[in-house]
Amino acid sequence: MRYGFVIDQDRCIGCHACTVACKEEHQVPIGVFRTWVKYIEKGEFPHTSRHFGVLRCNHCDSAPCVTICPTNALYRRSDGIIDFDNERCIGCKSCMQACPYDALYIDPNTNTAAKCNFCAHRVEASLEPACVIVCPTQAIISGDLDDPASKASRVVATQKVSVRKPEKGTQPKLYYVGIEGDLLQPARLSRQNAYAFAQRQDQRTTVQAFDPSVSREVYDVAHPAPWGWKIAAYLWTKSIAAGVMLVAALLNGRAAGPISTIVSPLIALAALGLTALLLIFDLKRPDRFYYLLTKPNFRSWLVIGAYILMVFGALCSAWLVCGILIGEVPGGLVVATAVLAAASACYSAFLFAQAKGRDLWGSPLCFWHLLVQAFTAGSAIWLLESLFLRSSRVFPSLFLLMLFLALSLCMILIELARPHSSEDVRLAIRHMLRGHLAARFWGLAIGAGLLLPILLLCSISAFPSLFMPMGMWVPAAAAVLSLAGVWWYEDVWVNAGQSVPLS
Repeated sequence: MRYGFVIDQDRCIGCHACTVACKEEHQVPIGVFRTWVKYIEKGEFPHTSRHFGVLRCNHCDSAPCVTICPTNALYRRSDGIIDFDNERCIGCKSCMQACPYDALYIDPNTNTAAKCNFCAHRVEASLEPACVIVCPTQAIISGDLDDPASKASRVVATQKVSVRKPEKGTQPKLYYVGIEGDLLQPARLSRQNAYAFAQRQDQRTTVQAFDPSVSREVYDVAHPAPWGWKIAAYLWTKSIAAGVMLVAALLNGRAAGPISTIVSPLIALAALGLTALLLIFDLKRPDRFYYLLTKPNFRSWLVIGAYILMVFGALCSAWLVCGILIGEVPGGLVVATAVLAAASACYSAFLFAQAKGRDLWGSPLCFWHLLVQAFTAGSAIWLLESLFLRSSRVFPSLFLLMLFLALSLCMILIELARPHSSEDVRLAIRHMLRGHLAARFWGLAIGAGLLLPILLLCSISAFPSLFMPMGMWVPAAAAVLSLAGVWWYEDVWVNAGQSVPLS
């Protein structure tokens, strides 16, 4: 049994009865929607046409929201309906990033995720969903797609139907008859600052100039970006925690003195603590953060990452204890900590790959970029430690920082230049290079965060006598700029991924 929807857009009159019925049936709060009708227009007056698209959860057979949900709050029922349990939801918003169809939202009353659940309570009572019974033109059809006798199954078998984003591999069970193709590809649409009777509330795209050959979005509902500065900051603090221990292991953790044995693990533990706090306070239900451990979904990289960070924290603590008690760190502990540090830095690549709605984040270079950023942040911290503690590790740290800054710059340029997998990736990168994120990207992430510290460090290396009067302040400035550059890039990258509309 696999329940699904068929929506006949040739019959739809855009009356919003389905939206109103859904809101009434489920007491959906103002400002959020489980089902909504989107309008687009094509052509130039007087030769124009308006097209409707009824949008909602696709109840995918391979639902990425179910896979990424860390607490199994989203689940696939035996009848194929993707339902949710808001008593388990921690409000991490990862399901909103995983869904390619913009189907999920955060309920402002409960601060938990919600979406269309096929009116499961009505289905269990052998009733049709509220949107089906209220539609005045019978444009919405529901039924068991595995039952050849059901009307929905017959329409799918006998008529030309379309689904949204089949390339995502989600196997959606929401089929459209007669839908305008541009409604299936939101990146193609021209967007304005305002609709006929409303202002835009999200910041997904820059405004495009009017072009009569391009379909225009004239009515939609707001879909603000779910993740903000806290996620960028979490990536940054995690890079510092992982990087400082990677560099400690690389620069011989057994004999590097108190910087390696005591100061570095202390910094790593402090950065890990900040990472945990950022993750918890980004939750809409921070009071439920412990559900990650008590109700875990081990397919979600949010859960796997939480365990990696805990083990890494335990190893850092053991490293610190060894440094305090015996003044050196056993070789086995150095290797184990380095492995967990690398895992801590890079697991987010797999988490972002589970965010199927954000194509930019699925880059094959993401894993390696996170590793290089961790080394960059760790080298910058080590350079600062060495400078202020007058350690002999200044020049090794300086050359490591130069190396990883150069590697980071090369990887960014490769990412921008390589063939892109989809139009969504091209649009996101366009926002970085020439759109509303361009000033932060070129001026801060690239200019101040990469090129300037590389220039300063190269100058120090080539002409050390010129910088001697300024002592440690020039390399310290380069290190601070490098750390800021990691933050600026993460902030731009997180925002660019969410700047492309999903619906």
